[in-house]
Amino acid sequence: MSATSAGILLYRLDPEPRVLIAHMGGPYWASKDAGAWSIPKGEYVEGEESALDAARREFREELGVDAPDGPFAELGTFPYSSGKRVTVFVADGTGFPLDDLEFGEFELEWPPRSGRTASFPEVDRVEWMPLPEAREKLVKGQRPAIDQLGEHLSQATGG
Repeated sequence: MSATSAGILLYRLDPEPRVLIAHMGGPYWASKDAGAWSIPKGEYVEGEESALDAARREFREELGVDAPDGPFAELGTFPYSSGKRVTVFVADGTGFPLDDLEFGEFELEWPPRSGRTASFPEVDRVEWMPLPEAREKLVKGQRPAIDQLGEHLSQATGG
């Protein structure tokens, strides 16, 4: 059974669309940029919680603050080449502050095979990025969400 994730992609118009994405934390991603960013998201078990509830929970776990109240639109479910699927919700993040973020942490044996465990932030920074730049920086499996958001915003603004 493949993993299922859900996440929240905040956007704002100023005047071009920008999205809030997070650079993945930990030693593997530290020196990477392109393909090393993600929508705040995480795994959940279907049937135990809704995708939107999971997306809200994961947003809080990764960024340390609640997502805005919405309204949320389901952008779609996007498959990774690994078989993992991520359901992405979007909401207007205009005015969402970035100054009180407290990134969640995970533990990892580091250095490898050392027998020592270290804590690392799940994400180490977040940024508002224009759609083309965000698309380039996101992990490959999440890039179609940026394309879908562009279509969603185009339909919403009539352009």
